[in-house]
Amino acid sequence: MRINTLLVSFLLIFASATASLAQKKSIDLPNDNAMAQIKPGPGRDAVKNNCAICHSTDYIVRQPRMDRNKWKAEVEKMRAVFGAPVSAADAKEIVDYLVKNYGSEVKEKSGKK
Repeated sequence: MRINTLLVSFLLIFASATASLAQKKSIDLPNDNAMAQIKPGPGRDAVKNNCAICHSTDYIVRQPRMDRNKWKAEVEKMRAVFGAPVSAADAKEIVDYLVKNYGSEVKEKSGKK
């Protein structure tokens, strides 16, 4: 009987010591790279919700400027080859966003005169 009491006491002490050692952990991730921020505008949410779940926005921002056909082919490649679960409606919205913000016709603003 005494062994059972000692064993139970030991287990209670061990459990309480273990619980007091357990700490809630949190991880602070660094902010996104400022150069990789995608531009605001219609379709941005579709890009963030569909494209940025698999790869960094760097892959979008740093792409060569492409025309509509090339952006459409790129989005379709992500769907067909890489299996990106992007609906046809979202794909159209993504292509429209990419053409408007990162298309070959977009003139980048710079501080140079």
